[in-house]
Amino acid sequence: MRRAEPRPEKVAAVAEIREKLERGGTVVLADYRGLTVKDTNEIRRRLRQAGVEFKVVKNTLALRAAKEVGLDGLEAYLKGPTAMAFSGEDLVAPAKLMNDFTREFRNLEIKGGVLEGKVLTVDELKALADLPSREQLLAMLLSGMQGPIRGLVYVLSGVLRNLVYVLDAVRRQKEEAGAS
Repeated sequence: MRRAEPRPEKVAAVAEIREKLERGGTVVLADYRGLTVKDTNEIRRRLRQAGVEFKVVKNTLALRAAKEVGLDGLEAYLKGPTAMAFSGEDLVAPAKLMNDFTREFRNLEIKGGVLEGKVLTVDELKALADLPSREQLLAMLLSGMQGPIRGLVYVLSGVLRNLVYVLDAVRRQKEEAGAS
């Protein structure tokens, strides 16, 4: 018996998921069962604002894409309705946002995920979500770099200030010596 050729839309869907998995970054798998269309659209809108794509996927197609990129261990998380949040830029954003959404939208449940080709459990994703955002890390780095520079400026300004005081004292001494 000859196997039927896969339909073009399924091939395209697998290719799209495979491309997102190959790109690296972070993928969060979630069960969206019980969410209203309004809630799903709200989640999608907020994720899009943060540069994260949210897509409902068929488990069989996602599993096929994962196997094509050599990602093992994802089949355990591809049961029941599945939505994927993808981001190739900010590695923390999808985990952080989806974790926040589970508190706001009680029917949303994180199943697992992928971080740069490594399958993550729910606990690992929550640990990732607790990390500071990229902007916060950059601000912390900049603050750390400014500390020594700021200290140097204060020290140098103190030396200059003391030099001005000494010069002013010498000027006053000479004025008093010349007046007497």
